[in-house]
Amino acid sequence: GGGSLARFDAAGALRVGPESAGADPGPICYGRGELPTVTDANLLLGHLHPERFLGGEFKLDLERARRTVARWLRRNRSRFSPEEFAAGVIRVVNATMEKAIRVVSVERGYDPRDFTLVAFGGAGGMHACELARALGIPRVIVPEYPGALSAFGILVSDVVKDDSRSVLWRASEGIARQRLEAEFLKLERAARRDLKREGWQGSVDCWRSLDLRYHGQGYELNVPFTAAWLEAFHREHQRRYGYCHPGREVEVVTLRLRARIASPRPPAGRARAGQRRAAPVLRTPILFDSRRYPTPIWERDQLTPEKTYRGPAVVTEYSATTVVPPGMRFRLDRAGNLVIETA
Repeated sequence: GGGSLARFDAAGALRVGPESAGADPGPICYGRGELPTVTDANLLLGHLHPERFLGGEFKLDLERARRTVARWLRRNRSRFSPEEFAAGVIRVVNATMEKAIRVVSVERGYDPRDFTLVAFGGAGGMHACELARALGIPRVIVPEYPGALSAFGILVSDVVKDDSRSVLWRASEGIARQRLEAEFLKLERAARRDLKREGWQGSVDCWRSLDLRYHGQGYELNVPFTAAWLEAFHREHQRRYGYCHPGREVEVVTLRLRARIASPRPPAGRARAGQRRAAPVLRTPILFDSRRYPTPIWERDQLTPEKTYRGPAVVTEYSATTVVPPGMRFRLDRAGNLVIETA
């Protein structure tokens, strides 16, 4: 997060987090903090503009951040300038997030190059493009109102009830489909009963799946429950781990059922018309890869839908800031999403 504290460990290596300045005292640039944070680093690099934070309603203290960080570096006997230190902080943060993305993609057998990175939260768009470039992800989408996306999501989320039953059945023992069907029907009746008791209205859709493993393994793979569930498990094991053993004993470990009542869908968003500007709000020098680029700062509301812009650029709005590095292009689509791709 933006309040994560930067520090040097006992060996002199730069670390960021998990300690945080929180809201009190907060980052140095908020006016009270004394220890450098990720927000301070982004400000020192120019990725945040002191006059454009929260739509211009909150001014960041750039000079205080520079003085305090320089003093902190001297106290820690570091020869880095505040800007060099800030660039290192962002590299460490991005490397940590890159590792987390690899855990849920590469380590699960998915190629990041086949996906789009969706960035939300107030600072998600500040780091997303660098993460996408590091992982080879071809496209970044920053949805409309990114700082409020999580709150909006919970309002329109479907009602979901997950039920499961742990078993330990061997496929070689001839598990009859009727036996599995009977167990799933029990789970389905229980889920429908719980949803009704909680007062939810609407049609209930159910998805059935199985946790399976080879005999002797300590982990399972989840596959949909179909007529060909056993073949599906072998294929998924091959995809995930690069090998499978069709002749080896397979165990059914857990039966899972997900019951869902769909929530009403809001109308699709559209790019706000607003008053269009022919030029960015201002231009300012910003550090990218140790080099300063004269960079335009755009208000998101002023972007013309479907017109292509080129980086470097910073796109500001009330709930978030998006940084587009050199070599990338961006546009506002008709649904109001900010779409960023390699130029």
